[in-house]
Amino acid sequence: MKDETIKMLDLVALLKDLPSENLLRGQIGTVVERYNDTNFEVEFSDNSGKTIAMLTLNTNDIMLLHNEPIHL
Repeated sequence: MKDETIKMLDLVALLKDLPSENLLRGQIGTVVERYNDTNFEVEFSDNSGKTIAMLTLNTNDIMLLHNEPIHL
């Protein structure tokens, strides 16, 4: 069984457009704070590391990204 628990410093992808924040679906962010099992502070940065937005998002807004094989 794979672990879908989102933790500090995990990479996540945005699941919806947020035009007011200049963010599009699929934008990758880093979890910088975990408030509880469903709410997280996520930082979105450009390629030079400059912060584009820092938002409180919930598990309906983001998905956990995996960069290594997951054994089911």
